[in-house]
Amino acid sequence: MNTEKDLDRLYGVDPAEFTELRKELVAEAKKRGDRDAARTIGAARRPTTAAWVVNALVRADGTATTRLDEISQQLRAAHAAMDGAKIRELSAAQRKLVDELVRTGFAATGVSRPSAALRDDVVGTLQAAVADPDVAARLGRLEKAERWSGFGEFGSVTAVGPAPKAKVKVKAGPPPTPPPAPDERQVDAARDRIETARRDVRTAEQATATADETLADRAAALATARRRYEKVLETLSAAERTLSLADADHAEAEQASQAASTALHAASSVLADAEEDLRRLAASDDDGS
Repeated sequence: MNTEKDLDRLYGVDPAEFTELRKELVAEAKKRGDRDAARTIGAARRPTTAAWVVNALVRADGTATTRLDEISQQLRAAHAAMDGAKIRELSAAQRKLVDELVRTGFAATGVSRPSAALRDDVVGTLQAAVADPDVAARLGRLEKAERWSGFGEFGSVTAVGPAPKAKVKVKAGPPPTPPPAPDERQVDAARDRIETARRDVRTAEQATATADETLADRAAALATARRRYEKVLETLSAAERTLSLADADHAEAEQASQAASTALHAASSVLADAEEDLRRLAASDDDGS
């Protein structure tokens, strides 16, 4: 139970805070002796910006996942029934729902001017959640943007419509020449290129995720250094004020010391004169006697 709560908390923070919080949660799991939780939390990947927006919107709107699931089930039923009119109606409802949730996500994350690429990633992820139950199940803890990888767009109505009209039979002509069979080597080569491209895409996605996480770490380190620098500046400013006050106090004390020394010298002169007068008077008395 603690692991689930920790993961929900982890994927609910700003990506810039993700790495630091993950370290804290792993340390807490180890401290309570839950090694499985520590491994699970430690393996969590920092979400991309698009994934963060989608995670935030399902937290901001508690009905989002339910509404996505409902439109998904309705679309599946309409497709199974080959009901073109219903599919068109539900596709329009799906677009409206996705647009609403996209606005909710950007509002929840404070992204006022998202780039076209970011908006496209968020829209694509929500469409994938409608089409793919696996994506829908991971809403709230997504690590990256998702895309529906099935054939065509889920909810597309272009292939569904009223039954075609019967064609008028015409006199058959000579049979068409069948197209040449594809060269198996060319087919195999095309398949190899597709597989290679897929591997390259996966590698690029992993590299992007790693780079994004490194960037977040550097941003957090920069923010920490900036806060420390500002504290040093505050301390330095306070020290300069203290030094200035001490200089003023020292100058005042020095003037007071000089004034006291002058007064002492004057008093000492008066005392010496008085003592001299006293000696003379004493000497006169001795001579008179």
